[in-house]
Amino acid sequence: MAVPEIYRTRMLEALAHATLALEHGDVPVAALVLDASGAVIGAGRNERELRQDPTAHAEILALQSAAAATGDWHLTNTTLIVTLEPCAMCAGAILAARVPVVVFGAWDPKAGAAGSVYDLLRDRRMPHRVEVYAGVEQERCAAILLDFFEGKRG
Repeated sequence: MAVPEIYRTRMLEALAHATLALEHGDVPVAALVLDASGAVIGAGRNERELRQDPTAHAEILALQSAAAATGDWHLTNTTLIVTLEPCAMCAGAILAARVPVVVFGAWDPKAGAAGSVYDLLRDRRMPHRVEVYAGVEQERCAAILLDFFEGKRG
């Protein structure tokens, strides 16, 4: 399945946003919510350390931002762009918001829930399934995470 060019462009924007999480020691992950025209209507980056909140993942904050901007928690006709494969918590929020398309960069082999460890977004038992574009700008998305974690170990 060919990846629309706007998804690549927006992924690069999300990567730039992810670097802002480094300012407060958070894992550099960011997410954008696009409306049907491709305009950004919500954005978020990891803020677990900043807020001391285990639910302050980039996807959750981006979904909250988009819901506030639209005045509706039903985020149908949107696309979520995120630099790292969503975890189970975030996949649940994506499903609850009825987001039809998710685009992610780096795979998460430890906690991913969009095709690596689990595939909640496309699970036939769920009332809503999501179209997933995986590995968009994967090398760049993985590199920022590898640099972050190597710095923590070094």
